[in-house]
Amino acid sequence: SKVMTRFTQGEIDVLLCTSIIESGLDIPNANTLIVDRGDTFGLAQLYQLRGRVGRGAQRAYAYFFRHRKKAPTPEGQERLEVIAENTQLGAGYSIAMRDLEMRGAGDLLGTRQHGMIAAVGFHLYTRMLGQAVRQIRRITGMPGGDELAALKDTHVPVSVDLPLSIGIPVDYIPDQTMRLKLYRRLADLQDEGEVQAMEDEFNDRFGSLPDQVANLFFQMRIKLRAEQAGLASVSREGEQIVLRYPTLPEGVNRSLPNPGVGVRSGKNAFWMPANGIAEPDGGDQNWRERLLDVLARIMEVWQPS
Repeated sequence: SKVMTRFTQGEIDVLLCTSIIESGLDIPNANTLIVDRGDTFGLAQLYQLRGRVGRGAQRAYAYFFRHRKKAPTPEGQERLEVIAENTQLGAGYSIAMRDLEMRGAGDLLGTRQHGMIAAVGFHLYTRMLGQAVRQIRRITGMPGGDELAALKDTHVPVSVDLPLSIGIPVDYIPDQTMRLKLYRRLADLQDEGEVQAMEDEFNDRFGSLPDQVANLFFQMRIKLRAEQAGLASVSREGEQIVLRYPTLPEGVNRSLPNPGVGVRSGKNAFWMPANGIAEPDGGDQNWRERLLDVLARIMEVWQPS
């Protein structure tokens, strides 16, 4: 505290410290910030650190240095570029939206970090709340019923983890506010008809879909079909795609029915061969249509008689 007091009063010209200063320090006479290895900090940290200078009448400078001999990671370089681009007053909202795009949207579209998940809206929140209530009711005691019906009723948010680059690129839709609105609309899609309608809208309004956006719509279709089939996850394991159900309810111990030739079934999962899926961005694309077909057949298997 003595050092900070002397620095605040101008008795010390240079303060050497950790990133703890990001936590809201207000020192009006601080006008220059130097951050070592700025590429290793998160985007929110960089924004908060930069805000520690320029709080008075003096012109301020913030310098973010990277390793002299080692190139930063692509993500680290992008974070530095975002900070450099957003220097105007009120830039916090723009930075937050870029942070969402860079870190991903979590369980909405995959397994990546959620970012600004609160921005997806009330509708999705109520859907997820309803799923949680159904699961709690099952755990606390579900009366009798068919074993397979019990397994299907074990409904949890589906995790889709496939080797695909997904998202809405900046060079496809430059406006950040528009991209966020579109992400919110994607999160609200209820069936494949709505997915197709929105895909057609993208083509009409913004032009031919780049690979990342096409992958996004493909993954939405996978997620919707997996939800209807009661799956917990769809993921890659080596050269196979594994379609896994949640932990089986007590008393459900028989194997799943086989949905088709070439698909193995076990106690709570299906295994589908997917040659080339381990290659960059999914390699051979034949596995995509096969996966959609397998999910469709699984959905038929689970239809109530």
